[in-house]
Amino acid sequence: MSARRLLPLLLALAGIPAGAQTIVTSAGPERVAVTIYRDPQRDPARAPNLGWLGGYALISETRSIALPAGEAEIRFEGVAGGIVPRSAIVTGFPGGIVERNRDAYLLSPATLLDRSLGRRVAIRRTSHATGAVVETEAVIRSSANGGIVVQTPAGVEALRCTGLPEALLYDSVPSGLSARPTLSVRTRSAAPVTATVTLSYLAEDFDWQANYVAELSADGASVDLFAWMTLASGDETSFVNADTQAVAGRVNHDEADAEPREGGPINLQCWPQATTSDIPQEQFQRMAMARLGLVGGGEDIEVTGTRLARPNLTSVSPVAAMSARQENLGDLKLYRIPEPVTVAANSQKQVALLTRPGVRVALVYRQGVYPNVSGENTQQVPEQAILVVTARNRSADGLGLPLPAGSLALFGQRAGRPMLLGEGTMSDRAVGEDVEIELSAVPGVNGRIVMTGEDRRWRRYRLTAANDRAMPVAYEAIFYDDPETMRFARRLGRRLGRPLWAVTIPANSSVTLDYRVERRPRS
Repeated sequence: MSARRLLPLLLALAGIPAGAQTIVTSAGPERVAVTIYRDPQRDPARAPNLGWLGGYALISETRSIALPAGEAEIRFEGVAGGIVPRSAIVTGFPGGIVERNRDAYLLSPATLLDRSLGRRVAIRRTSHATGAVVETEAVIRSSANGGIVVQTPAGVEALRCTGLPEALLYDSVPSGLSARPTLSVRTRSAAPVTATVTLSYLAEDFDWQANYVAELSADGASVDLFAWMTLASGDETSFVNADTQAVAGRVNHDEADAEPREGGPINLQCWPQATTSDIPQEQFQRMAMARLGLVGGGEDIEVTGTRLARPNLTSVSPVAAMSARQENLGDLKLYRIPEPVTVAANSQKQVALLTRPGVRVALVYRQGVYPNVSGENTQQVPEQAILVVTARNRSADGLGLPLPAGSLALFGQRAGRPMLLGEGTMSDRAVGEDVEIELSAVPGVNGRIVMTGEDRRWRRYRLTAANDRAMPVAYEAIFYDDPETMRFARRLGRRLGRPLWAVTIPANSSVTLDYRVERRPRS
């Protein structure tokens, strides 16, 4: 038998295709689950920034894929753009996988330009004076990082530095670019088969936050508490009808796993002698919209299937179609949304987290008293006390469940209408822990300190705490001087090792406390 006939026969017996490797594309998953983890470095006082999310998600997808016999490249389209390829786990292939790679970068102005380096394109220009449109052949000589340098028959120049409206025209899309984020693997199968494959991976650019809304009762002794679970996705991929959950607690996550993502817009730059007309029009528009607050926080939010133009975190009596269910996950807490929802690209979603009516609370007006290092005999300006909401996280007080970190807005009622009393933040609180949320300084309750005298050893002071409200208030003063150098006219309590004066100030009245501080020797 001739060598020409023998080679195809050997390849067929070996199960290896004689032509190019077969490519099988999976356009999307049949089922998907999204578990979102919070940004461990973000302060609860700072809401997630949709343009810069530091959390991540665990994505698990189920796909049915028709595998040919032999070796094939399987392309998973529609994965998250922020996928961490090293974290990907693929199961369900009969013969396993040979290799995996995120080798199809997302199509964008920047990647299109970078992949066209050295290629011939066309530049379309419109004259301001005549309105004439001219197309010129050019070769791209630089990447998308900074000024774009092109070479034309007239010489070498920088794009958008001529003062004329310009656009690059490409005759085709370079290989390796995809309109959708893609992960590919190579696999082998002894025979054609339809396999049910599970793909799980980590993806960056997600986050979530709890947003609490509390309505204070008329007597100030309890609140009706409600909380939203706000999910945020900065990824370009939408996950439709996903089984969605969020995890509270600190997870040992190595940020080094994150990989830089190619793509995005092109930020064009010119030399200093250029004019303001060289700045791209779209950049002017983005700058103007940012100043007006129309971007960077003004995105739509989907609330249990309903689109809202702006976040509605201050609804005192919200109506929720469903609430997340809390489950234990080792030392972590998992909040599962009971119905499939869509985690849309570059958007936020709110789902009811918890509802607790009649939670017992106490309102305290707290003030810090700091050392008078100068010793000057001057009257201090009255300092407003800070309103603090305190509670015990136990069933007897109306709570008794894990409370994830987040923001809180406290409302009261006046003339039948809700009125915002203050906003604050809370860190994670376990069952049985004390809960204290500092809101803001309030007028009407304040403290003023006056130095009443001094001798060679002591400086004497008087703290006057005043309340101009029509009801008594609980007041606390915490002294931050060295306790060993202080003497008080009455016995005080302690808070975290600091002297604490806790007193009730009658309505439209004031109370005083005299104390002295030992003079420190001059250095």
